[in-house]
Amino acid sequence: MKIGISNKEGQLGFVSPRGGLREGAGRKTIGVTKKVSVTLTDDLWDKIEKQCSENQLSRSEVFRTIIETYYA
Repeated sequence: MKIGISNKEGQLGFVSPRGGLREGAGRKTIGVTKKVSVTLTDDLWDKIEKQCSENQLSRSEVFRTIIETYYA
């Protein structure tokens, strides 16, 4: 594995011996990522974790759904 410079914004990335970095490759973005801290009761965290495990979702997906529903 080699490390090379992507065409986008000069970011470093891994270059595969089978073709390297390609425009449009990888996971598509759905928005801007911003780090936040949230303080909730243990009961609410338990409900969120249950939602995640029952539906095979990440915490981000659960929070995104809650926020999108609120602002819809």
